Amino acid sequence: MQEEKLKSTQNKTPEKMARLAWPKAKYGVVVAIIIIILVNLIYYKDFFLSFFK
Repeated sequence: MQEEKLKSTQNKTPEKMARLAWPKAKYGVVVAIIIIILVNLIYYKDFFLSFFK
């Protein structure tokens, strides 16, 4: 009986987390890549602007 209860509750989302809207993983990857590109553009903006002079 104990093993059946353990198996049935093992993969359930906790109650407080079940009400949140979790984004898909692919959207997280896209957002992470965009953030990395933006940070690099800000960090190296002088380098990129030197091409246009």
